[in-house]
Amino acid sequence: MKNPVNNYWNCKLSELKKNLEENRFEVFIAQSAEEAKNIALNEIIPKLQIKSVSWGGSMSFVATGLFHELKDNPELEVLNTFDRNLSNEEMMDLRRRSLMTDLFVTSTNAVTEDGRLVNLDMVGNRVAAIMWGPKNVILIIGRNKLCKDIHGAMHRIKSYAAPVNTMNLDKKTPCRETGVCQDCKSPDRICNYWTITEKSFIKNRIKIILVNEDLGF
Repeated sequence: MKNPVNNYWNCKLSELKKNLEENRFEVFIAQSAEEAKNIALNEIIPKLQIKSVSWGGSMSFVATGLFHELKDNPELEVLNTFDRNLSNEEMMDLRRRSLMTDLFVTSTNAVTEDGRLVNLDMVGNRVAAIMWGPKNVILIIGRNKLCKDIHGAMHRIKSYAAPVNTMNLDKKTPCRETGVCQDCKSPDRICNYWTITEKSFIKNRIKIILVNEDLGF
């Protein structure tokens, strides 16, 4: 058999797709980050007739190239929460207004085999938007985010995703130096809001693109 690793993951992602759809998510499978971008641009977004868009912190979103496609679209009102030129006050205001957009794009820290999304957020705007606010949500999820169950998902986040993201954001926390969560009390702590999304109450409001590649943290 050619490409046994990709074939293995296609089996896993197909089963995950079925479980996510049973939980009222709309799900697509992409074989690459590039294909994920094309699915979003050609299959999902045109049907939504969006006028405004924003996003939450997500390296997966950036890796697909979708960030630049949306940011540079002159036909959209873009609330760019990645703009480092904004003051903290301006950034917080933008995050609040992002909850009223037509589309919000981000990822998840982990997804369980039975189709639940597990997240741990710093400010809370990302998980808030996943749960409620924007009319539509797109989540881009690499195969590396798949975990057996809630316990495995939470372990993945605390032992890997959070320390790596802290390093990426250059936060002043103990795990930035050690790579190990110490349940710190640092003002820079990014581990503040746990959420578990078991189902989408509004069917298909949350669109998920599963990617047969490792993406993000």
